[in-house]
Amino acid sequence: MSKRKIEIMDTTLRDGEQTSGVSFPSAEKLTIAKLLLEELNVDRIEVASARVSEGEFQAVKAITNWASNNGYIDRVEMLTFVDDGRSIEWMKKAGAKVQNLLTKGSLNHLKHQLKKTPEQHFSEIKDVVELAQKEGIKTNVYLEDWSNGMHNSPEYVFQFLDFLNTLPLERILLPDTLGVLTHYETFDYFSQITAKYPNTHFDFHAHNDYDLSVANVMESIKAGARGLHLTVNGMGERAGNAPMASVVAVINDFFKDEVEIQVKETSLYSVSKIIETFSGVRIPSNKPIVGDNVFTQTAGIHADGDNKNNLYFNDLMPERFGRKRKYALGKTSGKANIEKNLQELGLELDQVDLLKVTQRIIELGDKKELVTKEDLPYIISDVLDSNLYEERITVESYVLTHSKGLKPSTTVAVKIDGELFEELSEGDGQFDAFMNALRKIYKKKKLTMPNLVDYAVRIPPGSTSAALCETIITWQSETNKFITRGLDCDQTVSAIKATQKMLNIC
Repeated sequence: MSKRKIEIMDTTLRDGEQTSGVSFPSAEKLTIAKLLLEELNVDRIEVASARVSEGEFQAVKAITNWASNNGYIDRVEMLTFVDDGRSIEWMKKAGAKVQNLLTKGSLNHLKHQLKKTPEQHFSEIKDVVELAQKEGIKTNVYLEDWSNGMHNSPEYVFQFLDFLNTLPLERILLPDTLGVLTHYETFDYFSQITAKYPNTHFDFHAHNDYDLSVANVMESIKAGARGLHLTVNGMGERAGNAPMASVVAVINDFFKDEVEIQVKETSLYSVSKIIETFSGVRIPSNKPIVGDNVFTQTAGIHADGDNKNNLYFNDLMPERFGRKRKYALGKTSGKANIEKNLQELGLELDQVDLLKVTQRIIELGDKKELVTKEDLPYIISDVLDSNLYEERITVESYVLTHSKGLKPSTTVAVKIDGELFEELSEGDGQFDAFMNALRKIYKKKKLTMPNLVDYAVRIPPGSTSAALCETIITWQSETNKFITRGLDCDQTVSAIKATQKMLNIC
């Protein structure tokens, strides 16, 4: 039996941008559009709402110009309105070719928001669709508040669908606008509709207000949906939309014998991180597929089981998504986790020394201190009083200046393999000035320094505002990403200590 093709329509650039505080500039919108169509390989993208602003118009124009030149223009869609053709005119000027026309999918919205009868609404929709067809624009139709329409006015919904099936439409888009559906209702409502209109293409647009979006998507697939609307990282208004990564993994694992999609799993994580950077909305560390911790084993018994025929593995292997399994270090990690990390560092300890190191990590964990793989050489050196970790590079001295009206500057002296170097530099802050001076020294030595990709400062749990400050820095080298940390009563000094660890790790 041939598999049913499911279209994936990404609406990160339209519905996802309705996330509170998120606005993508034109250049970012174009970059994201390219990533979605070329890297992630989604079927369609919804990139904007018509007539929002001049900036939005310019962003859409940049996307449509690129899409036209690269054969993607029929895969780029706009949200439009029943507005006497003004949205169509906007689309023509922007170079767009597919509209997603917003209409009223519940009698409640129609009566109280538009204050119109169904017949009036239908007549206006017909005029917009005919105008679009005349202008060479294809039409999909959204039934806004469709889920509540099925709850409270199903007769109206079916009257509306009867009418829409007389128009030259590509697709009908059924949104759970307020995220109110249960998975039972999703299957029931979708089944009723696909049974009555078996030749019509229906998309499902899920919201996540009850954290049921993925479950509802699954039920819509079972009931015959031909398209799904998703956003990267589940971005969207309120609790967001159905998340791309989770839905793709669910389809590939639980529907692989029935349906097929063309999204590239291996690109999900990289695209997710880029969207995180552009949007400024952090991905929760425990978010399925793309969260920082979801492929990290913490309990030692799990690491032990992984060593014994992969007892704690499931089908969600990190390599599917361009990721790698990690083993956390802390009070619950045990010897097995530590051994896994030592293997990655190319280190080996006998059982007596391993027990000593394990005990120290447990002690640090009890104090809620963050322990990373890169900390292990320091811990081993300290516990075993060995020279396993050799500091080839040391920050010998520095002067940090900060004055009102003047840029911060730093003079730093660094010893590399016994040779002393000194440089002065300015920066946007004291630590930035320190890093600029350090880069000058590395340039002299023709050494490569990893990029700083994340910088977090915190007071250790249980402390006061006058206590020690912990700076946790994430670095990206050509081969891997790693974390170093520093502890001091001064924030900049703690960052310098974390940086000195980085210099000796690389």
